[in-house]
Amino acid sequence: MIDLRLLREDPDRVRASQRARGEDVALVDALLSADERRRSSGVRFDELRAEQKALGKLIPKASGDEKAELLKKASQLAADVKAADADRDAAAAETQELLLQLGNLVHPDVPVGGEEDFVTLETHGEIRDFAAEGFTPRDHLELGQLLGAIDVERGAKVSGSRFYFLTGVGALLELALVNAAIAQATAAGFTPMLTPALVRPQSMAGTGFLGQAAQDVYHLDKDDLYLVGTSEVPLAAYHMDEIIDADRLPLRYAGFSPCFRREAGSHGKDTRGIFRVHQFDKVEMFSYVAPEDSQAEHQRLLEWEKQWLTSLELPFRVIDVASADLGSSASRKFDCEAWIPTQGKYRELTSTSDCTEFQSRRLQIRVRDGKTVRPLATLNGTLCAVPRTIVAILENHQQADGSVRVPEVLRPYLGGREILEPVAK
Repeated sequence: MIDLRLLREDPDRVRASQRARGEDVALVDALLSADERRRSSGVRFDELRAEQKALGKLIPKASGDEKAELLKKASQLAADVKAADADRDAAAAETQELLLQLGNLVHPDVPVGGEEDFVTLETHGEIRDFAAEGFTPRDHLELGQLLGAIDVERGAKVSGSRFYFLTGVGALLELALVNAAIAQATAAGFTPMLTPALVRPQSMAGTGFLGQAAQDVYHLDKDDLYLVGTSEVPLAAYHMDEIIDADRLPLRYAGFSPCFRREAGSHGKDTRGIFRVHQFDKVEMFSYVAPEDSQAEHQRLLEWEKQWLTSLELPFRVIDVASADLGSSASRKFDCEAWIPTQGKYRELTSTSDCTEFQSRRLQIRVRDGKTVRPLATLNGTLCAVPRTIVAILENHQQADGSVRVPEVLRPYLGGREILEPVAK
């Protein structure tokens, strides 16, 4: 959530942010009104309580009619205090409810617009000319079937659409990717973490995934637990309700977890293969830093993502995501999109977001710097979303006979294997 003082001091900035997100600007004025009621009702309650305490000191000293009058007044004051307390609580609850609906403030450098209004910042690697090599590229599913690596038919039989099995070298390729990604993150100073896949509502809400993203989340009604769509959620909630000493920052974690997404609203999109699925594994980077260091940390996370994709020898571009496509927690987001040959376009493989103080305020995570205690900043960055990375590797490193060349960085984790050979025709 944002700082209410900032809202009161510069409401036009918050309105502009809401407008850039394509969200309800009237929410800002509703929140300002609720906050005013919260503060005025709080002042009213404090005044009545002070009067009640002062009256309580006079009653023992009074007698006769004077005491009777004071007792009568005390009775009325007690009722007024109770009513003022209820008004204060109601106004505070309304303010909190509205505040939780407000997205993070959009960074001023973010391009304004929707999904297609991103700005390309840089491109890396060369796109292969398969025609010049004399063959038409196969898509990842055909390659996966030739290699005995992907089985979507049995995935659908067992679990339904958008589920799959990784088999044989497909399973080994996932394990190689995860181990290589964790090795890179560990070398960069991240603490590796295996995180829970089920979290409580306060963890999910605290990271901003029960607002606009709620329709994409799986909920277990009986237990009131949520399946995470990313290990960002448990990593953000890891230090919930804690105060961290400034000399411990930055804290950097690399979480590995299964991820679950309903893919609501994606009917008809990416229905072939494993690019868009309901369950997948992912290695996620997460940082806690001082607020003034968040932009520099954001660039560092992006550099680690670029290093990873470069090590996989994939052609990719970096985009500055437009304002209406940020998600409620992010102030700014960069995506790295790999070239997918059979689709003839770049598709998102990794993403990194600067959430500034938005999540830490919700989760009550603060930093102590001397005598000052204040919210810190949180950032996240995908290092390896496994299925999409497999898609990119198979399609970009395929050979005419259906075999796939293994990027050098993965070979130590595949027993030195340089080529994935077809097992079926």
